[in-house]
Amino acid sequence: MGKIIVIGGGAAGMMAAIWAARRGGQVLLLEKNEKLGKKLYITGKGRCNLTNACDTEELFQNVLRNRKFLYSAIYSFSNWQAMDFFEEQGLTLKTERGQRVFPQSDHSSDVIQALQRALKRVGVQIQLYAQVSEILTEEIFMGVEHNQTEAKRRITGVRLSDGTVLNAESVILATGGCSYVSTGSTGDGYRFARDLGHTVMECLPSLVPFETKETWVKELQGLSLRNVQVSIYKKEKLLYQEFGEMLFTHYGVSGPLMLSASSVLNDYIKNMPLSMTIDLKPALSEEQLDKRVLRDFQENQNRQFKNAIQKLFPAKLIPVMVKLSNIDPERRVCEITKQERQAFIRLIKGFPLMLSRFREFNEAIITRGGISVREVNPSTMESKLVTGLYFAGEILDLDALTGGFNLQIAWSTGYLAGDSAV
Repeated sequence: MGKIIVIGGGAAGMMAAIWAARRGGQVLLLEKNEKLGKKLYITGKGRCNLTNACDTEELFQNVLRNRKFLYSAIYSFSNWQAMDFFEEQGLTLKTERGQRVFPQSDHSSDVIQALQRALKRVGVQIQLYAQVSEILTEEIFMGVEHNQTEAKRRITGVRLSDGTVLNAESVILATGGCSYVSTGSTGDGYRFARDLGHTVMECLPSLVPFETKETWVKELQGLSLRNVQVSIYKKEKLLYQEFGEMLFTHYGVSGPLMLSASSVLNDYIKNMPLSMTIDLKPALSEEQLDKRVLRDFQENQNRQFKNAIQKLFPAKLIPVMVKLSNIDPERRVCEITKQERQAFIRLIKGFPLMLSRFREFNEAIITRGGISVREVNPSTMESKLVTGLYFAGEILDLDALTGGFNLQIAWSTGYLAGDSAV
C-alpha cells in the first residue's frame, strides 16, 4: 500500500493520520512547528471544548456555511463517535452548560496527549520542523472524447523547504486557516491549493472580538455580563440578536455572544460601523423594570443617585450608567423626575455601543472562507481536480458558532479524509 502524507499536525491532521493508519495506510505526518497540536493547546482558554453533546440536527444548525457539504462527514464520524474515540484513548470527558464537552481535567494538553497516544498506537511516523514548500503532481490522461484527450493531475509527493522530496500516493492537506498566526496557521495550505488549481474563497477572521468607538469601555475592562441580550443593527436593520454572556475589554467587547456575532456578521466586515444595544435586564419588561427601579428609589429617596442603584448593576458598571444617564450623580433620588427615570429605564434596556471594527486574525478563533467545497467530493474529502489530494479541517470553506462545533468539523472531516485516502 502506498504512502499517505498528512500535512499539518493540528486537530484535523492528527485525526486524519490516525484513521488512515487504522485502515492500514503507511502514514507520515508532517508538522512545521516544534510540537503537534499547538493551536489545540490554547483552544477554549486552554480547556479545549472538543465537541458538543447536542443531537445531530442541532449540530448542523450551528454550522453557518456549507452545512450540507458536511452531511457525509458528520454522519460518518459524529460528535458521539468523537467522544467515544477520546474515551477509548483514556480521556475522561465532562459536559457543561450548552452541552459543551471538555476533558474532565480542564487541560487541553490531555486532549493532545490522547491523540499522540493514538498516533503512536497505530504507527504513524511524525516529522516535526517539516516545512512543506510544494505539493508534487504528475499529469494523467482520463480518456478521449470528441478527439480531445482529457488531462488531470495526481499526487506524487511533496517537496520540503530544504529540497527533500518525499514520495506519496495521497496527500491530506490539513494546514488550518489564518487564525492565531503564532501557532503556525499562516495560510500555506491556501497557496498549495491555488497552485493546484483550486479556488480559495475570501478569508476573514471569525469568532473574533470587536472594537468599539466608545473609549470609556476601558473603564469596564474585565467586566463579564451574564444573561443579557445583545442586538446589532446596520441603520434600522436588525442583523443579530442573542441572549447569553459577554465581556468588556480595553478595546471593546468579546465573550461568547460577541464571538458568535462576528461569525454571523462578517459579511459586514467592510461595512462598519454597526450599532449595538445591550438589554441589561432582558427578563423584565420596561413596565416591570420601572416598578423595580421606582421601588429602589423609594427605599433610597434621600441618597445620592450614584449610591441608590447599587443593587441594579455590577459595581464597575455603575459609574458608566450614571454618566450615560445624564443625571447628576450627586442629586438626591427624590428629586429625579418621572421622565428622567423612564429615560434611565430605556438606557438599561438599550445600553448603546458602536462597533467600529473586527479584531485581527491573530485574535480570531477560526477563519471564515478557504478552499471552495464545490471542488471537493463531500463523500471522501478528495479534490475533484487532483487525484489523491484530500482536505480536512479549517482549510475548507466551513465555519460554525462557538460550542465545540468547529472542532467537530475538524474531527469529522479528518476522519473521512483519512479513511478515504486509504
